[in-house]
Amino acid sequence: MESRGSGGTTHPLPGSLWALVLAGGKGVRLRPLVREVCGDDRPKQFVPLLGPRTLLGQTLDRVGRVVPAGRTVIVTVEGQARYVAQEGPEPHAPHVLVQPDDRGTAAGILWPAHWIEAHDPSAIVVVCPSDHFVSDDTAFMRHVEAVARFVSDHPEWIVLLGAQPDEPETDYGWIEPSERVGWTSQGPLYQVRRFREKPSPDAARALWAAGCLWNTFVMVARAGALVQAGRESLPSLHDRLTRLRTFMGTEHERWAIGQAYALAPTANFSQAILEGGRAALAVSKIPELTWCDLGTPERVARTMTRLGLSSGVPHPVHPVPG
Repeated sequence: MESRGSGGTTHPLPGSLWALVLAGGKGVRLRPLVREVCGDDRPKQFVPLLGPRTLLGQTLDRVGRVVPAGRTVIVTVEGQARYVAQEGPEPHAPHVLVQPDDRGTAAGILWPAHWIEAHDPSAIVVVCPSDHFVSDDTAFMRHVEAVARFVSDHPEWIVLLGAQPDEPETDYGWIEPSERVGWTSQGPLYQVRRFREKPSPDAARALWAAGCLWNTFVMVARAGALVQAGRESLPSLHDRLTRLRTFMGTEHERWAIGQAYALAPTANFSQAILEGGRAALAVSKIPELTWCDLGTPERVARTMTRLGLSSGVPHPVHPVPG
């Protein structure tokens, strides 16, 4: 695969870069706004809050600057697949993996990691939530490419992207960096010392003053490194997901997924893998651009104001039947 740099020349990317787009969240806190926009309770990633495209569509546009649809995987849950189907016509649509039940973010990342590794053992994966705002998609994905090159040379690392805070936010997760472990064309990478999830106001001010970063939950890693992290931290879930490989691409695949999820443990990826696991974790600070997680009405309102969309509710849509 090739990427186009700022000077117009092409530079080969290492290995195969895949995108894993997380689209299974419920978006409970934004339901009042969603009802106003589209008249139903669909999750926020399927709503055009910041323009004519849904948040999921904007995420697909962003990753599509670097990763083709054939190497893009959307993971969602039963009941939401009908919304995903509206995002792109065949034959140029991403792969869609539908979980029969919500077993937490661990299963939502690890099952696609197994699926991608089975199809491409050397795959490098960028994991992207589908409810973020990024002011400069080109610069953001250029940063992802640079981190992917580092991961290609150092396949044991899982690299998280950290955002430079502009305030002591208490509703975000924070990353405390430690010693430098490498460089990319976009700057240094630091080993993660620890995570702080939704700190108190005093703790958030201390983290801000110490130069800590917001955790965007965007990460770049070998698919195999994600699978290995699941094996070490969540062996029961890993065993169930490993058995699915026998049925991939067969008429029994859907049945096998249901069986795997029926008794699978529910686990949070951040708590079980990032905070409680033994994976080699690094953080890379994204460029000077605006990033935010659109998880609250207040953040949506601030972002709409920034984009000049604050005068009314944008782009109403109609409920999807069924």
